[in-house]
Amino acid sequence: MARSKRNDKASQAGDLSTRNYQAGYQLVSGHPLFSPLLWHSSVVRQTGSPINLHGWASVTSNGVIYVHPTRRAEPAEWAYVLAHCLLHLGFGHFQQRPQPLAWNAACDSVIASFLANLKFGRPPEGFVFQLEQAGNNEEQIYRHLCERGLPPGYFGDLIHEPLRQRRNVQPHDWVASLGTGLSAAVSAAVELASGRSPSRRSREDWSEAEQARAWFINSYPLLGALAASFEIIENTQICQRMGISVAAVDMQQREIYINPAAGLTNEELRFVMAHELLHVGLRHDVRCQGRDPYLWNIACDYVINGWLIELGVGQIPAMGLLYDAELQDSSAEAVYDLIVGDMRRFRKLATLRGIGLSDILGADRPDWWTSRDGMDLDAFYRRCLSQGLQYHESSGRGFLPSGMIEEIRALEMPVIRWDVQLARWFDRHFAPLEKRRSYARQSRRQAATPDIPRPRYVFDERWEDGRTFGVVLDTSGSMERHLLAMALGTIASYS
Repeated sequence: MARSKRNDKASQAGDLSTRNYQAGYQLVSGHPLFSPLLWHSSVVRQTGSPINLHGWASVTSNGVIYVHPTRRAEPAEWAYVLAHCLLHLGFGHFQQRPQPLAWNAACDSVIASFLANLKFGRPPEGFVFQLEQAGNNEEQIYRHLCERGLPPGYFGDLIHEPLRQRRNVQPHDWVASLGTGLSAAVSAAVELASGRSPSRRSREDWSEAEQARAWFINSYPLLGALAASFEIIENTQICQRMGISVAAVDMQQREIYINPAAGLTNEELRFVMAHELLHVGLRHDVRCQGRDPYLWNIACDYVINGWLIELGVGQIPAMGLLYDAELQDSSAEAVYDLIVGDMRRFRKLATLRGIGLSDILGADRPDWWTSRDGMDLDAFYRRCLSQGLQYHESSGRGFLPSGMIEEIRALEMPVIRWDVQLARWFDRHFAPLEKRRSYARQSRRQAATPDIPRPRYVFDERWEDGRTFGVVLDTSGSMERHLLAMALGTIASYS
């Protein structure tokens, strides 16, 4: 009976150890940085593995990870051990050196620093080997250990074994897999920082539109932050109901609509997505300022498409878009002034949404450009685009059209409010009414010191007759009553 109870306890302990190991394995497989490496490797947890009895795991140059079969640890500790072995592969640590054990220790120290900065998992007791004072890379730490020697009791976890592979099959590129994981991890971090939950689907399950957005996040920093903050809606029925033939953007809801029936290629999707994101980043909604929304959309399309063709972002869709080489260096406001001269012809042109429809959703509302909620979005979108421009320039990603840079710089410095301009005008033409001290006509003497004369405050003699100015308030027939009252009240207060 006693032997049976001991067997039951051992079985329960073994089950708990296995469950902890499997939970740690799931932590690694669910992390975007390590999942590509883990996918191409194999983990063996069984007796008879080539592993030190006092160690935790060993990894071979073929990508086989041998895990100690009887050690007990928490899931976070198993995740740390597996990630440690995978980083040996991703960092390319399998190199022949005169002192292989010292090289192994140097690689362990670098990985320990990397995982500490990543804050992934928890190292088991006695597992971490780290020499920060010896250097910042493997070579420096390796030379230090060759000169000073290894600490007692250290054993390595790198196993150099010959590659066993079929003929005409190249060995796997572990460094490339680590690069893929880093790219996915950065994408997930950007999506999380923008308020969107990272997609749990694998990259193979992404649609072409989602892959195009991932390309902006990973490879095009100018629009990466904006692309990460928008949700892509690909539904033929929704697009048909909303009258979207190719694409449209809703800045209030942070949604980009792509019609799958348009049959866009990957390069065309990049062009279309960049087109919609530039509508957002350049704040074409709030810049309408009372203009005809559809004609303003047409003018912005001419400018944006010219920039994208000059930049070579993607490929223009086969159905064609609005483009005129003569308008390449013009601003959207200048193009709009040209369009209003022939409104009948330009109203027949089509945006990405269709003929007579604006691909900036919400433009059919009379107050779409004065939405109070748009002020918060305005600051958010302007910040995303300005930060993207700074990263684009600092990383040397290439040249941008001068007109685009000027518009982004202008968005960074918003226009000064009219009431501030009015105050500056008053200060420039009419000096403030300031008092000064004068002894020409003394005030009453103080009773405590009657022998001391006291000056009084007087105003400038030039102001005794008053000051006269005129203000012309141009309402243009479109100023609302409350805005007119605000303007008159501000003028009166400055007077």
